[in-house]
Amino acid sequence: MSQPVSAPAVNEKDLIRKITLRIVPFVMVLYTIAYVDRSVIGFAKLHMAADIGLSDTAYGLGAGLFFLGYFLFEVPSNYVMPRFGARKWFTRILVTWGLVTMATALVPNATTFYIVRFLLGMAEAGFYPGILYYLTLWYPQRHRTKATGTFVLAAPLAFLIMSPLAGWMLGLDWFSLQGWHWMFLLCGGIAVIAAIPTLLLLHDTPEEAPWMSKAEVAWIEAELAKDKATLGQVEHKNPLAAMKSKYVWVFALLFFPSTVGVYGLSFWVPTVVHRFSGSDVATGWLSAIPYIFGLVGILITSRWASRFKENWIPLAVIFAGSAVGIGMAGVLSSPLGQMASMSVAAFCLYSIAGVFWPLPTRYLVGGSAAVGIAFMNSFGNIGGFVGPYVVGAISDATGAATNGMYFLSGVLFLGAIFTLVVRKFWEGRNPEPLVLGSKGPMGRRPSCTSPGGCERVR
Repeated sequence: MSQPVSAPAVNEKDLIRKITLRIVPFVMVLYTIAYVDRSVIGFAKLHMAADIGLSDTAYGLGAGLFFLGYFLFEVPSNYVMPRFGARKWFTRILVTWGLVTMATALVPNATTFYIVRFLLGMAEAGFYPGILYYLTLWYPQRHRTKATGTFVLAAPLAFLIMSPLAGWMLGLDWFSLQGWHWMFLLCGGIAVIAAIPTLLLLHDTPEEAPWMSKAEVAWIEAELAKDKATLGQVEHKNPLAAMKSKYVWVFALLFFPSTVGVYGLSFWVPTVVHRFSGSDVATGWLSAIPYIFGLVGILITSRWASRFKENWIPLAVIFAGSAVGIGMAGVLSSPLGQMASMSVAAFCLYSIAGVFWPLPTRYLVGGSAAVGIAFMNSFGNIGGFVGPYVVGAISDATGAATNGMYFLSGVLFLGAIFTLVVRKFWEGRNPEPLVLGSKGPMGRRPSCTSPGGCERVR
């Protein structure tokens, strides 16, 4: 039986603020670069599609193939990350995805476009869940909703930065290369350059950080041990055993609707806006508007959700709000109506991650957290393939990308319903000691006899 260890008294508020200022802005910058690199295709498509012969369906397929590569390689990436440490592993990811992004400027046809998008997913796999796992090494459970909510500001921030810059880059014509070529070269090059400060400045654990005192390190270790004891968190002896838990699968399914909505919307916002904006520059500036609301949404909802003991109700409300906003984007035909609807959708959609991720990290720690989060994120991100592809197919079939918004709205409503169903059975419980094939809660006996075993600290 493990007991929480005592630690010297520290000022908790000051320590959490110091940790947040030291690491959260840094990983936000890195993830902003990642989000730009995976999403720049939405703006490049405005000219790239005609140049290399991409239909809307082909574009949607290529945009979505990123997530297939992501899905296949995310768990292996996070499985080895604790062995190398976040500093070295994030550096490797930055270099490889930067080079692949730059290579996208060279694609001559749809087939090579598909290949490069798949390779980009492989290269970036493990980065987002790796950061989520990294935060669990620094923050006690009660501080993770705000920390995660602050970190995920990077997603709409990336579009807010990228949107006006995209209009400028599309107009570039240097050295016989068109604007969309330069978009990939410049954005990928920034990722490669960012690998240098990552290798030099990032610290894997509080113990390795020179700006942490021994007393502060001891306090963090004691609080994390206390979370293990009081929350009944699980760390499997073989981290891969976490993938056998049916509850990890349920969290993965719960995350799926959000990625369908986020990427289904974000990859098509420039296309929808371009049809009424009249120019590339106007498209860039107008496309930034929904992401301003996305930023505000994250700031508001992460603090609102932190008032709840668990985040089930906030998550269901945000799913429902996303469904309404994105559905209205399909119903309304006026530019103002569509922009307002997409802004409501972005307000809610980008809030989901900050509210969702503290739920599974309540139950998993250590290597199990790294692998479990990676699997949930990789499986959920299949929605990043489904959303853009289905919207593209509907656009080709009906002649209007806005018709695909009805599909996205329906998936998000299902997410709200599923959240409430899961809450009914799980709120206030820790279901995680179970593995597939074992007996469950509600009077059943749990089993930890799977290969690799598991241990639960009470």
